[in-house]
Amino acid sequence: MRRRDFLGGAVGGAVWPLAARAQQPPVRRIGHLRGAPPPERELQAFLRGLAEHGYVQGRNFVLVPQWGDGTVNRLQELAVAMVNAGVDIIVTEGTLAVRALRAVTATVPIVMMRAADPFVSGLITNLSRPGGNITGFSTLNVDFASKTLEILKGMVPGLTKVATLAPRQVWDIFMAAESKAAQSLGIELVYIEMNGPEAADTALRSAAKAGAHGVVVRGTPFYSSMQRKAIIDSSAEHRLAVIYEARDYIEQGGLVSYATDVFELYRMAAGYVVRILAGTSPGDLPIQQPTKFELAINLKTAKTLGLEVPAALLATADEVIE
Repeated sequence: MRRRDFLGGAVGGAVWPLAARAQQPPVRRIGHLRGAPPPERELQAFLRGLAEHGYVQGRNFVLVPQWGDGTVNRLQELAVAMVNAGVDIIVTEGTLAVRALRAVTATVPIVMMRAADPFVSGLITNLSRPGGNITGFSTLNVDFASKTLEILKGMVPGLTKVATLAPRQVWDIFMAAESKAAQSLGIELVYIEMNGPEAADTALRSAAKAGAHGVVVRGTPFYSSMQRKAIIDSSAEHRLAVIYEARDYIEQGGLVSYATDVFELYRMAAGYVVRILAGTSPGDLPIQQPTKFELAINLKTAKTLGLEVPAALLATADEVIE
């Protein structure tokens, strides 16, 4: 074969693959920021939600994670690394993580998978049209602080003192609403700092020494499944009635939870991600608020603690583990 014919064939043969590649949509980089190790089941719900819209990991998007170890103070470092990774969009959970990201970027779209009321937290000024680069889903924990305490009071006869365990920054978000709710119910509220999962046993021991028979645990986005189990085991050791922010605590042996359906929030967040990647501005997507909260009760744990759950409370439960 003559060299000219060979080169012509090589160049001609290369035209089709290049054209085909040019027609392929870009592989998008979706960042996931979390202050704790990855939430396995929630993350799977998010990936399934993306798949429902035709986004398949490794085909037209890659997940770029920045996961922490449950230490609140590492959030800013993780946020900087996330933005520097050159992602197209970032999904995250927890008000503190959103704050950390907002301090680093005003342009990369941010979708909150779940966060306390972003309006009260000062993240946005308008729920229906947030503007800027932040949108997503609020768990409205601040608004149902009263219901959380009511549930505890219904489960623990004569309850007069409740300890809230949370990182300081998380407590600052809930302090006003929770203190007001406690006062209206005749409950003395004690705050005990719990900055990481390794501090759980010390914090729960302090709650017991303070005379609290009920405990509210906040800061769920900072704890992995294994770390949550450590909190549950410690609460059992100190014989404390604890209410949690997520149902999976109850599946692992916790007493009671009052929360939104986290898996549904992750799936819905995938829909927002797809819309933004298609060109919608995050500032035009409303902050969605949950319309349903789920009450889950573990009767086996209640029996271990010597608690008899009122029939009226059981009747309103969405899930009862016996």
